[in-house]
Amino acid sequence: MASSEIEVVSSDSKTQKNPTEVPVIDVFSASAYGDFQKLRKFVEQDGASLSNPDVHGYYALHWAALNNFPDIAQYIIEHGGDVNATENIQQTALHWAAVQGAIAAADVLLQNGARVEAADVNGYRAAHVAAQYGQTSFLNHIVAKYHADFDAPDNEGRSPLHWAAYKGFADTVRLLLFRDASQGRQDKEGCTPLHWAALRGNVEACTVLVYAGTKQELMVKDNAGFTPVQIASDKGHQRVALFLANQQRAHSNRWRDKFCSGKMADIGLAPVLLCTIIFQTILFMNSVLAAPNLTKVTAAVGLWGWAAISLAVGSLIMFYRCSSKDPGYIKRAGEFSSHTDTEDRLLNIDLNNNSVWMGNWSQLCPTCKIIRPVRSKHCPTCNRCVEQFDHHCPWISNCVGKRNKRDFFIFICMGTLTSIISAAVTVQRIWSSMPAWRTEETWIHHVVVQHPSVVAFLFLDVIILVAATTLTAAQATQIARNITTNELANAIRYGYLRGPDGRFRNPYNHGCRKNCADFLIQGHTDDDEIAWPPLQQVAS
Repeated sequence: MASSEIEVVSSDSKTQKNPTEVPVIDVFSASAYGDFQKLRKFVEQDGASLSNPDVHGYYALHWAALNNFPDIAQYIIEHGGDVNATENIQQTALHWAAVQGAIAAADVLLQNGARVEAADVNGYRAAHVAAQYGQTSFLNHIVAKYHADFDAPDNEGRSPLHWAAYKGFADTVRLLLFRDASQGRQDKEGCTPLHWAALRGNVEACTVLVYAGTKQELMVKDNAGFTPVQIASDKGHQRVALFLANQQRAHSNRWRDKFCSGKMADIGLAPVLLCTIIFQTILFMNSVLAAPNLTKVTAAVGLWGWAAISLAVGSLIMFYRCSSKDPGYIKRAGEFSSHTDTEDRLLNIDLNNNSVWMGNWSQLCPTCKIIRPVRSKHCPTCNRCVEQFDHHCPWISNCVGKRNKRDFFIFICMGTLTSIISAAVTVQRIWSSMPAWRTEETWIHHVVVQHPSVVAFLFLDVIILVAATTLTAAQATQIARNITTNELANAIRYGYLRGPDGRFRNPYNHGCRKNCADFLIQGHTDDDEIAWPPLQQVAS
């Protein structure tokens, strides 16, 4: 399998020529160039037939469908054109419409009796051709409106998902998975869609397939005994091979499942951070404030010391809120109804008639089976879609999103203040306990030898201070601009973050003052109040 590749149906003979180079001399050229007036003359005055092919075996209806001339297609059908006529490789006009994504022409064909499941000599249906050319809108249209079979195999056992994965059309892959196409289907060579995506080194297609799948596809071998990661490595696609290998390695670590189940398996680093905060607080009280070998605590130092402890306790409270609070999970399709009902609704979703759809295929979540609002993202760690997704924080074992971002910001601010105050109190306590005659060398040696617990506290505190300060500064900057970490990292991929000139433009930025006020008072901005209907309401 690794040495073979899919042969895509050629579109060289289906490209529109320049009308200034080729004159409109017959019904075929008139149909191809959309010259309705000349077409009527050829038919009504010259008596030309619309039911016969040209010398290449192509029909006038094929050309009209390819170039999306619905009025001409309707005229041809009304004057003897066969809507299901096939050319040399048994492709109908609907196949040709799929090449260019001609939705209007396809409507005319299908409303006049075209067979949506008509197959050519290779077993390609219109859905296969649309997937081969990345015509995602066309594919969605014929599936939603005409119930085209989006999972049908061709003569080699390859479904439209195989083709979309091979060609690297991630949006088409996302749509097919959203519609519940089978990701584990193997063709006659034993290859899954992930095998073909790995063969061509399509990073985004592989990412969508892996995150939306069960991870079992990573282990599937083709007839030659190769897994997707082996194929990617053999073809020199190192980035894809590394990604698949990491996913495969994570999936194969089953030792954790023997001891943990449910949420315990994904507990993350939250216990580490919790123990660190508690340990540092106790160490600060015992080794800094109440240390017998240091000078007596003054009123001012004691006040600042207890302020640091109070902030540490407050940090623990906010830590609990961040870890346990719903970050803005969007309900999955299965949470609204039964699985069977969900499948039926997925087939009938009309993307153009709901308030959430913004024309961005990344809004489709193939895992949760929902149309998510703009600024939302599916978190592969939590396996949920999160509104206004910022990032997944392993230190709180939770996502940071619309509903807990303010709590998270308060938490890191309190952590930063705690570290600053406790570090200042510690340095003051050490400095005031040192005799004036000691040199710098003997001072450092004395501190390390006589106060090792204080040094240990200060060392850990500095590490926490640097990390917390950096994170606080980054979050504060993003809040002032009303943008998320995820949006900054993926700005080039999100169309709503680009202006008409193609440059970066943040439509949610209303100025620093309003952005900060909205965040601190409301926890989100008015722009995020997008009503998104559940799956029942977006079904036509």
